[in-house]
Amino acid sequence: MTTRLQAPVLAAGFLRSAELFPTRPALEVDGESLTYDELRGRATAIAWTLASQAGEGPALTAVLASRSATAFAGVLGVLLGGHGYVPLEPRYPPARNRLILERSGCRALVVDRALADAATELVAGLRERVLVVVPDEGGTAAERVFLREARPEEPAYLLFTSGSTGAPKGVAVSHANVRAFLDAIDARYDLNESDRLSQMFDLTFDLSAFDMFAAWEHGACVCCPDAKQLLKPSDFIRDTSLTVWFSVPSVAMFLQRLGALKPAAFPTLRLSLFCGEGLPDDLAAAWAEAAPGSNVDNLYGPTEATIACTAQRWNGRSAGHAVNGLVPIGTPLGETSTRVVDRSLREVPHGTAGELLLSGPQVVAGYWDDEAATAQSFVSHPELGHSYLTGDRVVQLTADGPLAYLGRLDSQIKILGHRVELGEVEAALREEASADALAVGWPRTASGAAGIVGFVADRSIDPVALRGRIAARLPDYMVPRELRLLAELPLTANGKRDRNALIALLEAE
Repeated sequence: MTTRLQAPVLAAGFLRSAELFPTRPALEVDGESLTYDELRGRATAIAWTLASQAGEGPALTAVLASRSATAFAGVLGVLLGGHGYVPLEPRYPPARNRLILERSGCRALVVDRALADAATELVAGLRERVLVVVPDEGGTAAERVFLREARPEEPAYLLFTSGSTGAPKGVAVSHANVRAFLDAIDARYDLNESDRLSQMFDLTFDLSAFDMFAAWEHGACVCCPDAKQLLKPSDFIRDTSLTVWFSVPSVAMFLQRLGALKPAAFPTLRLSLFCGEGLPDDLAAAWAEAAPGSNVDNLYGPTEATIACTAQRWNGRSAGHAVNGLVPIGTPLGETSTRVVDRSLREVPHGTAGELLLSGPQVVAGYWDDEAATAQSFVSHPELGHSYLTGDRVVQLTADGPLAYLGRLDSQIKILGHRVELGEVEAALREEASADALAVGWPRTASGAAGIVGFVADRSIDPVALRGRIAARLPDYMVPRELRLLAELPLTANGKRDRNALIALLEAE
């Protein structure tokens, strides 16, 4: 059987590997192993359905699936059809997934068979018709498939992150953005067809794109843990003979608390990558002992700069560059340029803290259909041109030293690697409670916060009922673990809501 395909930019690496390594494993998930040829067959069947039923021209297609063959075949099928993919998380409240569908303008939705009824309900009542595609798990590619080739500037994927105004912000990452990232990764890591990469991230987390496309560029295998292995990641590493590990530091902290980071516990690992949160120096040391044959890298990168744009190799201790006990975020990857700037975009002296500004081919054009938010965060730097102001406070101690992360300049926090704008949580609380509200990350951890505590200025409210209404709107990691009712919220001397006073209240307990 001969399948003729164009080579959409992001999927080109997968197609090349499928020609070179058709019988090698491309994906292991949910007890199933798919070769490159088998995965290509499922993906091209989805692509053909989209091409024949969803219409021609550039489009976005959603994928509602999690840790299944359909999820990964769906992503590839969308890309092979010349579309960009929009991941939806089945565990998110339907209201949030429906909002993402509406704002993205998706014309089709690829869904797991087990979620077909939920998908039908999800698209019901939308202003525009959305085609629901339920792939046949035994589907094969058509004899001859001619599909549209995506242009480099078109979206490869569209992710929605927490937004400070109360609604999620869309970040459209182009094929060119991802291509620049993959080129940078190729230059740093010698991946090959024998590698086995972990897949610890939901598709709504942009770090999942590394696991998929870095692996498929080189004929390697993407290995997904099942529900049991998620609870015991150390067994997952050993049982699947992983060679490349990638996770948020919180997972390594979990293993450390379990006593699983014993010397030489993970002998097959040759690369250990961490991103999404601050990486404590002592945790990096413990992991290096557990994986003695592995290079340990701390990666950094906001979604707006495509997965990861700086990196720091951990060697022994952090050589005097650690700040607040965290491994530095390092130096630029690939063609990324960094500057530490003040509010006027002037570069600050070495050793002085400032805001991290990023530029280069990995920086996206702006936010999806949101000119106001784009104007706030994306600027034209006099030397670097189009740039992104991260909101991250950093310092470069010496001229040739790495960047060290100091914290945020706003109310954004990290929970298990997920970016959370406290403003979005507070907006939901105010709307559902019809009262003023504040939220804080608590308890604090070395890499962010373990959860959220919400404060509402109305003692007559039923906190259990209010939390239930919030859970119907926000992902579980954004739902406050605890709600506290106050007569009024504390204010600063300038009359502003005083989040620090609430943190002090929690610290005093």
